[in-house]
Amino acid sequence: MGSTPQQRRGNTRQRIQDVALELFVEQGYEKTSLREISERLDVTKAALYYHFKTKEDILVSIFEDLNRPVEELLAWGQEQPRTLETKKEILRRYSEALVAVAPLFRFMQENQATVRDLRVGGTMKERLVALVALIQEPDASLSDQVRCSTALFATHAGMFALKDVEGDPEEKRKAVLEVSLELITRAHGRDPVE
Repeated sequence: MGSTPQQRRGNTRQRIQDVALELFVEQGYEKTSLREISERLDVTKAALYYHFKTKEDILVSIFEDLNRPVEELLAWGQEQPRTLETKKEILRRYSEALVAVAPLFRFMQENQATVRDLRVGGTMKERLVALVALIQEPDASLSDQVRCSTALFATHAGMFALKDVEGDPEEKRKAVLEVSLELITRAHGRDPVE
């Protein structure tokens, strides 16, 4: 049974995204051209233009596809009671979502100046601010506000910091999550070992 034209289009779109992100990470966003992307894919530039008109269009589509779990997490979190357990679950789910978006975050980390100038940079910042708002109480002490925002950023930064450390990726994710959960628990006036 063959694939439908829509599936082939989707597969080509996905291949373009994968190759573009690979090149963006390897040599940087600015130094990667649409021509190089089409050459690595072994397709014509016209075929590439059928799906994406610019490099930024490719990057935005990658961000939107990989960011979907974070959007779903935000929607879920806004419907939940603001309990410590909900906040821990937000951190757990965010930690899992980061595994899927690791290549995008690596790209964004290594191309910060460029990302800041692109529309995905602002969107990413908005998502992080919204996630912090879900786990941080507005009337919390300044120290507890720092603990909450650090819990979220530790989840992200810890995954990036441990990428070159030897070990099982899942074990590293769990270690980072453990630290984040300790911070959020402490921010709620509880001893993390309770």
